[in-house]
Amino acid sequence: MASTGYRVIVDFDRLDRSLVDGFKNIATSVFGDVMGRMMVMNYAIKPINQPGVHMAGSALTVRTHASDNLLVHKAMDIARPGDIIVVDASGDTEHAIIGEIMSFYAKTKRIGGFVIDGAIRDRIGIAKLGLPVFAKGTTPRGPYKEGPGEVNTTISCGNVPVSPGDIIVGDDDGVVVIPMDEAHVILEKALELTSKEEETMRSIGQGKWDRSWVDEILRKKGIELETNNNMTL
Repeated sequence: MASTGYRVIVDFDRLDRSLVDGFKNIATSVFGDVMGRMMVMNYAIKPINQPGVHMAGSALTVRTHASDNLLVHKAMDIARPGDIIVVDASGDTEHAIIGEIMSFYAKTKRIGGFVIDGAIRDRIGIAKLGLPVFAKGTTPRGPYKEGPGEVNTTISCGNVPVSPGDIIVGDDDGVVVIPMDEAHVILEKALELTSKEEETMRSIGQGKWDRSWVDEILRKKGIELETNNNMTL
């Protein structure tokens, strides 16, 4: 009988692929802004790929012992194309959770990528595969395959809660988590902010960016703008 520490939930609800695809090519910084700077994973979880990486997909979650990857192997076996395998390895970097062979297997299954609150190995080999992988560090020391662990329960990764089916977005800046039940609203807000930022960039290029808001905020905070009357030219 399944119990805490030894659970594998084979399937879970996923958002429609057309909605998930809408999160592609939108910067993580935009999602962070529209979520109040929340749901952003710790900066230590970084991409190991070449610059320009971007991934978006449904979270398939794994909680594992910091030195073990047995349940990560099981997660790969049950993952669907596009899923992002998110691993809570307690932030430990003494043992690698995945390496090049596992990453190659994941790519052949069209898994969308990995986010690991822990370490990986074979960094160069993984980078050459082009599979998006985000991790806290690297080490040559491999893992055991004994358990315990859980698949598709709510975990913590990079100090952010992640549930199966949440949307994971990662790019050169890091990783954000979009709660599944708020995905529609957050995507709509992200598209609006993206459009607004594009308009701001156009205004800057045309020399028309209104900067009056800076002094307005300073005045509201009671900060006086002083002029040095003793200046000479």
